[in-house]
Amino acid sequence: MAAAAWFGARLENAPEKDLSRYAGTLAWTCWRAVEHVIDDLIAYALQLAAQAPLAYVPLVGPRGEDEIAHVDPESGPLGLSEALRASAALLATQVASAGPEARAFHPFGLSDAEGFAAMGVLEILVHAHDVQIGLTGQSVDLPEEMSAAVLARLFPDVPDSLASEPAGQRLLWCTGRIALGDQPRRTRWRWDSSVR
Repeated sequence: MAAAAWFGARLENAPEKDLSRYAGTLAWTCWRAVEHVIDDLIAYALQLAAQAPLAYVPLVGPRGEDEIAHVDPESGPLGLSEALRASAALLATQVASAGPEARAFHPFGLSDAEGFAAMGVLEILVHAHDVQIGLTGQSVDLPEEMSAAVLARLFPDVPDSLASEPAGQRLLWCTGRIALGDQPRRTRWRWDSSVR
């Protein structure tokens, strides 16, 4: 919820026309990148609710597309922010109600409630970075405490040489957004969502 509030506050003040720019190096507009985050948050909540062990809950969009969440463009930045916060609340509620034995499929490892919560925060933070670059041409400082929690849960293999770097920067490096310290920018990466 805190990550969505942080990102949502930034979205509310975004000029509507700027949301049609590309988000960082992604092939999506800023608007579409936020819809992707919303879709992931909903999908993670559904996974926990169903405790689906082998695949994602089989929902598709009206034209058969994988991502089902689309925000009414007429709602503007405020509507986009509202949808983001609501989907984060949905995931947070599901995480809070899932028992410690709850498990569900993710392609990066069968996960538990803590893992899905971390994946939700990761999607918000990393795509907030992408959107900020699209809107302003500049990066954003990711919240350190949230970034550190995501790193601890999803990226157990961060090189020791990066230990002194800020957690937000390490998270951007882990997800292929930046070069950092003695490490070049990653061109291939994935997190580990499996239960610890």
